[in-house]
Amino acid sequence: MEPFSKVSSIITPLDKANVDTDQIIPKQFLKLITKSGFGRFLFYDWRFDQDGKPKNDFVLNDSAYQDSKILVTNENFGCGSSREHAVWALKDFGFNVIISPSFADIFYSNCFKNGVLPIILDIEKIHKLLQCEEKVEINLDSQKITFGNEYIDFNIDSHRRSRLLEGLDDIDLTLKEDKRIEEFEKNSSIISIF
Repeated sequence: MEPFSKVSSIITPLDKANVDTDQIIPKQFLKLITKSGFGRFLFYDWRFDQDGKPKNDFVLNDSAYQDSKILVTNENFGCGSSREHAVWALKDFGFNVIISPSFADIFYSNCFKNGVLPIILDIEKIHKLLQCEEKVEINLDSQKITFGNEYIDFNIDSHRRSRLLEGLDDIDLTLKEDKRIEEFEKNSSIISIF
C-alpha cells in the first residue's frame, strides 16, 4: 500500500444518502480475482443505461470530474453487504478520499485496509463541500481540508492515521511484529510432555 499524505483535487459531489455496496459495485461484477479492474464497474447501474451507454445526468459521467480524487456524499455511505470490492472499485476509479456524515462500519474499516481515507464531517460542512467548485487539499498529517481561504478540521483515530501515513496494510502490520513472532515461535517450540 502506498503511504498517504496529501490529496489535492476538485470534489465529485454525490449528494445521495444510504448508498449501498451493491450500488457501488453490483454483484455481477465481483468475479475478478485481483483488486484492480473494478473501477470500470463503479456505480454501474447509475452510470450506464440498459444498453451500456453512459447516462448524461450522472455526475461520474461529467468530464469536469474526470480526474477527481475526492468523493463527497451523504450519510450512511457503504451500507448493505460487507463486500470489500466496493472500496476496491472506488480506489480503482481514482478516489483516494471519501467524505460523508457517516459510513457503514465495515465499509469504513475496509477503506483504511485499502489506502482510502474516509472522513466523517457534520452535515453543514458536507453541504459546504458539495457546493465547492474549487480545488481542495486534504492533508492527513495536519488533519485539515483546505479550500480557498477556508479550512475544515477532521479527526482520524491515531492508529488508523499512522497506518495510512506509513502505507501499512494488514500484512505489513503483522510483519512489523516479525521479531516478536519469531521469539514466540522459538519459545513455543519446546513442548512439555507433562
